[in-house]
Amino acid sequence: MTTHQIVEEMLAHNRRFVQNREYERFSTSKYPDKKIAILTCMDTRLVELLLAALGIKNGDVKLIKNAGGLVTGPFDSAVRSLLVGIVELGVEEVMVIGHTDCGAGHINAENMIRHLIERGVSQDHIDMMRYCGINFEKWLRGFDSVEENTAETVEMLRRHPLMPPDVTIRGYVIDSVTGQVRPLER
Repeated sequence: MTTHQIVEEMLAHNRRFVQNREYERFSTSKYPDKKIAILTCMDTRLVELLLAALGIKNGDVKLIKNAGGLVTGPFDSAVRSLLVGIVELGVEEVMVIGHTDCGAGHINAENMIRHLIERGVSQDHIDMMRYCGINFEKWLRGFDSVEENTAETVEMLRRHPLMPPDVTIRGYVIDSVTGQVRPLER
């Protein structure tokens, strides 16, 4: 089955979902009931596992996902999303949750750039981004330790000049097989 067919199947499911009013059981507000935001990885194993492992239901938390569950700089979209959640939507605590066997830990900027060029991205575009100040080695970096990566993100958020001092920020690691969540020791 092609990805186009899969998308069409998903859209057909959506039409039935709306027609049968299945959305009603998910009704909630935009404000997180638990006043918590979670920054975590986009890993497919965490789509349902993380929520089930923490007993989270629709409406409980703000969930921000990206490759590696990390902050790549002071103005990246994860920071923006967290600040919106905190200032506009009542978030009081941030959980940064890394996970075992993270694929983002193994990425390499040089290999990513090579693969982008192989997929048709122009070297001129890559050069232009470098000229505009994009440090690919930093932006596309992997990491050796999920614990260290998570702790680094926690510290970056705690030290962020726009982060209100009354927001609690803590780090955790979830086992991507069992769902066991353990706090970082730091």
